[in-house]
This record gives sequence, C-alpha cells and structure tokens, in this order.
Amino acid sequence: MSDQSTLLLKRQLKDLTKNPVEGFSAGLVDDDNIYEWEIVIMGPQDTLYEGGFFRAIMTFPPDYPLMPPKLKFTTEMYHPNVYPNGDVCISILHPPGEDKYGYEQASERWSPVHTVETILISVISMLSSPNDESPANIEAAKEWRDSYPTFKKKVQRLARRSAEEF
Repeated sequence: MSDQSTLLLKRQLKDLTKNPVEGFSAGLVDDDNIYEWEIVIMGPQDTLYEGGFFRAIMTFPPDYPLMPPKLKFTTEMYHPNVYPNGDVCISILHPPGEDKYGYEQASERWSPVHTVETILISVISMLSSPNDESPANIEAAKEWRDSYPTFKKKVQRLARRSAEEF
C-alpha cells in the first residue's frame, strides 16, 4: 500500500472531521484500515430520498488517487444508477481514460483531483437527478420513466425504513 495514498486519505478524513459537509458523514470502518470508510448519506431535501439515512462502504485501491474508489450502499437502495447489489455507478467512479463503449467522455471519468467530498457530493446529486440513459438498475430506470408513482412509493418506503433502522 502506497505511503502517498495513505497520507492523502488521512488528510481527507481529517479535513472532513474538522469541516463536516452537509448531507453526509464519513469515518473509518476500522481504525487500522485507512482504505475502507463507512459513509452515511442523508437523503437530500426535496427528493424522494429525503429523510432517509443510507449507509455505504467506500473502498480505496492502493493506487488511490490514480484510480477511483468503489462505493457500495449497504442500506437497501432503489435507484437507476445503483446496481441491485448496492454498487454505485457514476462516471467519476469509472477508471480514467476513454470509455470503450463510448457512453462517457474521458473528462467525465475519474480524475485524481476528486476527493471523498467531491465523490459524495456527486452521489447526492445522483440521488436528486438519476441518469436513466445508461442505468445500472434497469428495472428502477424503467419504473422511473414509465411508472413514476410506483417508483416514488418504493423509494419513499425505503427512505422511511432506512431512517427507522438508523
């Protein structure tokens, strides 16, 4: 594991602890492992997820910040850009470079300038406005497009349950 990535992650954690950002909290799963963080995202106001508390694990690779971390919700999540297993699928978490499928420009993908804060702000933004053009959860995307009242009911039920379990 790289000393550089360890120092960078320690600095980012210290910054977030000193200057918390509204909408999420972050901390280590285990004090002995700087590469695995527990995240809690508060459902953004004026969205279907409002009032929810969604737990996730962010796992950093040893070559961070050259490569992106992975983010996986451990609280049940129903969203077009979250795989049924909880893995988050947004452009900035995709490895740098050209997209072999041509869906994303290199500028939309991972860049070492991203921090835990910018990633989580992007995830909060994703909750507010799903991208249904290249969904990770096809069922959720189809329901969001074709049967919004059903989608809304499902998500609001999950948000309520997440708050009760929190």
